[in-house]
Amino acid sequence: MFRTALRNVLAHKARLLMTVLAVMLGVAFVSGTLVFTNTISEAYQKSSAKGFDQVDVAVEPETQEDKGDTVGKTAELTQALLDESAKVPGAASAVGVVNGFTAIAGKDGKLIGGGFQSQGGNYWGTKDARYPLVSGHAPKGAGEVLIDSRTAERAGYEVGDTVRLSVDGPVLDPKIVGIFTTDDGNVAAGGSLALFDTATAQKLFGKTGTYDEIAVKAKAGVTQAALQAELDKALPKDAVETTTGQELADSQAEMISSQMSGLKQSLLVFAGISLFVGTFIIANTFTMLVAQRTKELALLRAVGASRRQVTRSVLVEAFVVGTVAAVTGLAAGVGIGAGLRALMGTFDAAVPDGPLIITPGTVAAALAVGIVITMLAAWLPGRRAAKIPPVAAMSSLHAQATTKSLVLRNTLGALFSGAGIAVILAATTMSGSDGQAPMGLGAVLLIIGVFILTPLLSRPLIAAAAPVLRVFGVSGKLARQNSVRNPRRTAATASALMIGLTLITGMTVMAGSLQKSIDKMAASAIKADYVVSMANFNELSPDVEKKLKQLDDVTATSPLRNAPSRIDGETEYLTGVTGGAIGELTELKVDEGSFKVGGAQVVVDADTAKLHDWKAGSSFTVHYEDGEKQKLTVAGVYEGNEMVQGILVDNTALSPHQTDPADMQVMVKTSDGASGATKDRIEKALGSNPAIKVQDKKDLSNEIAQMFTLMLNMVYGLLAMAVLVAVLGVINTLAMSVFERSQEIGMLRAIGLDRKGIKRMVRLESLVISLFGGVLGIGLGVFFGWAAGELIGTSMATYELVLPWARMAVFLLLAATVGVLAALWPARRAARLNMLAAIKSE
Repeated sequence: MFRTALRNVLAHKARLLMTVLAVMLGVAFVSGTLVFTNTISEAYQKSSAKGFDQVDVAVEPETQEDKGDTVGKTAELTQALLDESAKVPGAASAVGVVNGFTAIAGKDGKLIGGGFQSQGGNYWGTKDARYPLVSGHAPKGAGEVLIDSRTAERAGYEVGDTVRLSVDGPVLDPKIVGIFTTDDGNVAAGGSLALFDTATAQKLFGKTGTYDEIAVKAKAGVTQAALQAELDKALPKDAVETTTGQELADSQAEMISSQMSGLKQSLLVFAGISLFVGTFIIANTFTMLVAQRTKELALLRAVGASRRQVTRSVLVEAFVVGTVAAVTGLAAGVGIGAGLRALMGTFDAAVPDGPLIITPGTVAAALAVGIVITMLAAWLPGRRAAKIPPVAAMSSLHAQATTKSLVLRNTLGALFSGAGIAVILAATTMSGSDGQAPMGLGAVLLIIGVFILTPLLSRPLIAAAAPVLRVFGVSGKLARQNSVRNPRRTAATASALMIGLTLITGMTVMAGSLQKSIDKMAASAIKADYVVSMANFNELSPDVEKKLKQLDDVTATSPLRNAPSRIDGETEYLTGVTGGAIGELTELKVDEGSFKVGGAQVVVDADTAKLHDWKAGSSFTVHYEDGEKQKLTVAGVYEGNEMVQGILVDNTALSPHQTDPADMQVMVKTSDGASGATKDRIEKALGSNPAIKVQDKKDLSNEIAQMFTLMLNMVYGLLAMAVLVAVLGVINTLAMSVFERSQEIGMLRAIGLDRKGIKRMVRLESLVISLFGGVLGIGLGVFFGWAAGELIGTSMATYELVLPWARMAVFLLLAATVGVLAALWPARRAARLNMLAAIKSE
């Protein structure tokens, strides 16, 4: 039986090729994902570990917890603590570390690196072991700076050049006096690093006389643990906490691994979809192969083979196919992993240097996925073949589904579909976070139910195409009959395409609806012409608003400042605004009272008011971060949104209680309204700063929607794999169907149907099956998009369902194109059959 199984595999090379391809694509996606994520995770971990080579113990400030009416404060690392750290037994040296956001502009004036990866810090003394100099000397004074070698190479900077950079708003123009190398992970990943002398860095980052961290280096022979113990004895416990360099490296590695885990899971979901779609093709292939060999299997049964041996022979074939697919898929996956890593460079997301990581787990996963998926998909056809009585099989009295089995299948499908719809509808009544899990469960149940019901649905839906098919005469009529002749096969083929289009359509509906909702929110919430903020969402210097107010065509400005406070024993963040101008700059719906901010009067959003049981006229006591308290009165309650929310307080009341006031953004109203010329004037007034964004309403909504657009494009790209697998499924089904109907096709040719008619018949059959899968997929996608939108609507008042008719038409056209392309080879093969040889075939 083993030799028979191997002979059957070798005898049907062409038929099994597309099955191998389908499995191989899924395995390649899985192994490629694992290789890619393991490679970049390892590269980041090694890079970050090098960054702690000069740190045996890090001393960091302790942050007190918020208690009672007191806002917790962060202790300061003073020069005295630095001196004390350097004196402890076992310490070779202690370095004060200062860091913060620093944007460097290239020679073209644009920001180098990406947002959060643009950093600045201090260079210690005249020779800092952390940053070996390639050329130049240590910086001295505010007019000198060092930049890392990667940034210098990318931007074409050399020692002696003047560079434009920004820390919190205003533009600086220091001279580059040196270039250094670094193992900093952010720089390795495409960011930038600028270094100032310590006094300048402290002033720029608002840390005059203090440090963010103290890095202590141990003497030779002193362990990190021993040095940490000495520091713990010498330094005040309530002011600092100590961490060894190894602990920092381990913590960083764990964080990187966690971040990679999210990416890995997302990619593996799409790999799973491809494998799920491929399972239909495998099951379809083996069902048809077994059906074509029914007499052969019956003869084996007649000469003594048991049911188990017949089933086992089919599984041996599946094992061989799965092994070949898994091995080739693993090889392709290594290539995909390398390609994805190289692709990141084109998006300015460079990865630290390092080898490709192919772990034993990756190899095991690839082999297990390929072999197990193939054998599971082949088990049912093999088991079904083994159950056919030898006499019935040899008489061709088989392969017809019984009424009982069809009733059972349809009943099961109806139960799954009904349960799925019920769970989804119930989830739409829940809040966003609570409804996610039930909706996911409902979606799985509904997809399974529709898949089970697809044979039943195929007849009426394909019958609806009959009027169009009649236009093609006999070929059209035969195509319709062929497509419903074997509903199970048609269903399995169409389902592969259905799943891909369900996900694509659902994501498109959600993305279009979110974009419309965000546009609506921006238009209804903000009357300001522009919003000014930092490129990396850091805080702006108050000097930015001062410069804006000096412009002739600026009529109103208001900064938005965040400050922690304690209200009723709980931490609440206050938003500081210019009370006299905020009404001109926003257009928020007021539910109660009036939108009046000034002195002791504040306005609060509806959610905060509900949480504290406040109404217009309510009073409460706020405890500021400096320990002072004030009684405030709620003048009005407004409907907040993602752009403006919380407790709005006049800055004249808030700023005196802040040690270092800074703005998150500044709203600006101009006399001429939003225009390109006005925007240029504002940017020029701010020094054409690469770190500052000047955005109008459309820019704001586009920025918020950008993440959804990026995600949607990723989904399109990843699901292209599932669609490709679906195409293979249609080709596979048609090719085997043509082989199965060789005698019939020969007879049609003999009674007058020409080769063009045969080709047209096969193409129309493929087109009908593909459009059937497309209609089901788009219908399910719209339903899932609507249901997900109902969840989103619970937290976004402006959410509105938008059906992208144009894109759905494109998706349907895509399904039709899949059908036409998939039929090219089977149709040509059918037309080239020798009619006499075909009529004599069994």
